Amino acid sequence: MRYIPHTAEDVARALAKVGAPSIDSLFADLPEALRDPPIDIPAGMDEAALMAHLRSLAAKNSSGGPDFLGGGARRHFMPSVTAHLAMQSEFVTAYTPYQPEVAQGLLQATFEYQTMMAELTGLPVSNASMYDGASAVAEAVLLAIRQTGRDRVVISRGVHPETRAVVATYLTALDAVVDVVDLDPHATSVPDLGADVACVVAQQPNFLGYLEDMASLTAAAHAAGALMVAAVDPLSLAVLAPPGEYGADIAAGDGQTLGNAVNFGGPAFGFMVVGEELIRQFPGRLVGQTVDVDGKRAFVLTLQAREQHIRRSKAKSNICSNHQLTAVMAAINVAALGPEGLRDLALGSVANAHELAGALRAAGFEPEDGRRYFNEFVLRVRAEPAALRSALAAHGVHAGVAVPAEYGFGNAVLLSATERVTPADVAALVAALTACGEGPAAAGAGARLEASVHG
Repeated sequence: MRYIPHTAEDVARALAKVGAPSIDSLFADLPEALRDPPIDIPAGMDEAALMAHLRSLAAKNSSGGPDFLGGGARRHFMPSVTAHLAMQSEFVTAYTPYQPEVAQGLLQATFEYQTMMAELTGLPVSNASMYDGASAVAEAVLLAIRQTGRDRVVISRGVHPETRAVVATYLTALDAVVDVVDLDPHATSVPDLGADVACVVAQQPNFLGYLEDMASLTAAAHAAGALMVAAVDPLSLAVLAPPGEYGADIAAGDGQTLGNAVNFGGPAFGFMVVGEELIRQFPGRLVGQTVDVDGKRAFVLTLQAREQHIRRSKAKSNICSNHQLTAVMAAINVAALGPEGLRDLALGSVANAHELAGALRAAGFEPEDGRRYFNEFVLRVRAEPAALRSALAAHGVHAGVAVPAEYGFGNAVLLSATERVTPADVAALVAALTACGEGPAAAGAGARLEASVHG
């Protein structure tokens, strides 16, 4: 029997208030065929039959294959304990822990997450998570505009194109100007900055996979009185200099690589970490440590006057969806791996990416790897990238995130390698590229591939 919380008297009062004779009359504008259409739902199954049915559906899926996709989301090793603990009912909830007396477990786990992010980035104050990396960077830009009172944003073309698009969307209603600084050709040229610049935004590693001179960019920003926003891959911080070390004011990005699956592109979580001087302008929830009435350590949401549920008109952000589950999952994953384990993942990714580039060069390809990179680089190709990606998939290899035309490489793709890539995977990619007409011995085959794919 359905549970309907409204009594007949409740319904009658509501209908009288709006002047409607019945509930059905509220839907009179809808065609009758759409009001209660027949739904073809099969009969129920017992557990054994249901499991057999689900197995038959799962059998239609591809089991995958070597994966060299990157461009913002990557598969990394996750200990089995990560998902096991993260799926505990205490964590799997959309509840925001406003009531500390009943939410100490979730609050403490979130506090541990904040502590880990602060340690990784070298900055002291982390929030409890944000929507995703793109919106986290956009919120960092808004913070810089509020803090400086300036209205010009300088952003590197090395920042992910989708992140730049989100920043532009966030700034639509503001009288803010966005200047995009070009790459030369792999890293950001240090710009000349005026006195109206609120912040400089650069990504490390950048969208093409290459390493930026973040210290020089930070120095240029600070010389102009602007803030430095470092959009970083958090896993890379196990081996690269953290933002706090080169003086960045804000670190932001996507936490997917710390302990989330790729999840068809989401959900993951965004993160933001700042210096203490920016804490009053800091968006998002913040868990702090205190003591309870008995003097025992306790955790609470703190500095809540910044948030939209307290003073919406004065809030630093209207972020409200709870991404704590995916953030807590990252905290569990980082704790399970430990500092050395996290470093091993990062170093394994670096090593495998360089081995991949070496194997491609030995086979006659020309990867754009002349500059330092973390685990991703550009490969020029003959075929149109989307056509090539489909052709590679037909050979059981997933690779080829397209490099947009704005970067000036012509037909080119990003190739990414994580610690999971094996020598057999590398050999499979080289063979698949050659079979698709990309090898040096198959000159002209790229055009034939495009012709075959596009009819």
